[in-house]
Amino acid sequence: MLRLLGILVAVLCAIAAAVLTWPSFFRVERFYPVAQIVSFRGLVCLAFVIAAVVLLVFSLARPLRALSLTLAAVAGAAAIANGAILLSRGGMGTEALPAKTDSSIRVMTWNTAGPATPPGTIAKIAVAMDADIVALPETTIETGEEVAVIMRELGHRMWAHHAEDPSTEWDAGSTTLLISPDLGDYAVIESSLDGTSNTSTVPSAVAMPTDGQGPIVVAAHAVAPRPSYMQEWRDDLQWLADQCGTASVIMAGDFNATVDHMTDLGVDGGDLGLCRDTAVQTGNGAVGTWSATIPALLGTPIDHVMTSSHWEATGSLVLRSMDASGSDHRPYIVQLEPAG
Repeated sequence: MLRLLGILVAVLCAIAAAVLTWPSFFRVERFYPVAQIVSFRGLVCLAFVIAAVVLLVFSLARPLRALSLTLAAVAGAAAIANGAILLSRGGMGTEALPAKTDSSIRVMTWNTAGPATPPGTIAKIAVAMDADIVALPETTIETGEEVAVIMRELGHRMWAHHAEDPSTEWDAGSTTLLISPDLGDYAVIESSLDGTSNTSTVPSAVAMPTDGQGPIVVAAHAVAPRPSYMQEWRDDLQWLADQCGTASVIMAGDFNATVDHMTDLGVDGGDLGLCRDTAVQTGNGAVGTWSATIPALLGTPIDHVMTSSHWEATGSLVLRSMDASGSDHRPYIVQLEPAG
């Protein structure tokens, strides 16, 4: 009887490890609680390592040896598999951007957590990064305009755009987008402004070039996958995927999702719609942008810059030096070049 119980426990543990390692195979990557757990793949990998070590210690006790060794093998295999996935997305990450060229565009996204991040701090980082596009979820237009004024005083002009959802309390109901006038004139489309076509709870801003030149720019913000918002979160990811069609698109912001959650939402090799994740392309796909209160390699990479095939990512940076800035997110910056 005990032997049968041990076999059952081992099988259940193996299934659980497989689900947390390859959730897309089981089609559960966007369902509670798997979605929340796999967000922290670095922590999951560490947990499997610790479990394997503890189980090896338990195997020293003769009555537990067979079961402990079996479970240690399961945990060890899961740790190796998760580690391999993290390495394929960049491992430790990169810490520098390439030199900017005449054709480069730098895009920065930073969920500022509302008033937690001073406008001066946002402006100085954006100027230091020489950003041409800055997506600021949870940032009011008043703050965004203040950031733009400070950036102008620092010799870096930007135009401020935004979308808001008055029904969402606090600054999470507003998303601000700064665009350099060097990219041309832009305007946020009416459906973003009136909410007829937008993310469900926290707004996104879709800005179109009014002169017909330049890419469509989307400042994205999907609702967090809390248990009571799972369907809204899934709908938001689908809406964001729909924004990335055949046109030239740059989409940046807080997606509240990792690439693990985007399985089946990509088209023709894209990660989300036709868009590809620049962090995975440039070696930062395993570096956590949230939460800034834990080490980056144990965090979750939920802030992204996604681009259509019209753009090639040549380098990126998760700015870990700003962990004490006030926001619970880290800024993410990527350098893009026109493809081909």
